[in-house]
Amino acid sequence: AIRSEEDAQKAYEDFVKETNASIEAKSKEIVNKSELKAKAEGELVETKEAKEAVMLELEQLSNYDAELHQSCDFVLKNFDIRQTARDEEIEALKQAKAILSGAKFEEFLQAS
Repeated sequence: AIRSEEDAQKAYEDFVKETNASIEAKSKEIVNKSELKAKAEGELVETKEAKEAVMLELEQLSNYDAELHQSCDFVLKNFDIRQTARDEEIEALKQAKAILSGAKFEEFLQAS
């Protein structure tokens, strides 16, 4: 009976040691995983902030693109009108230069 009681006591002590070691190992594992989780959450916050910054920049670029497109459309739409106006200005300046250089105004009236 003493022998079986000693064996039972020994088995119990071994069980307690194993249990305590297991609890300690699990506690360390919890601490390590908590640290990893905190790092991952920090990275998630940084990534979300970076994403928001990129989305804002993308929106600004899209708005700028729309402004440029509108400006280019205006230039292309009015190109012929503006070119005609410039040609008329150049012709008027040539006539003014010729008049100031001594040509007779009547010559231009007949030519036109």
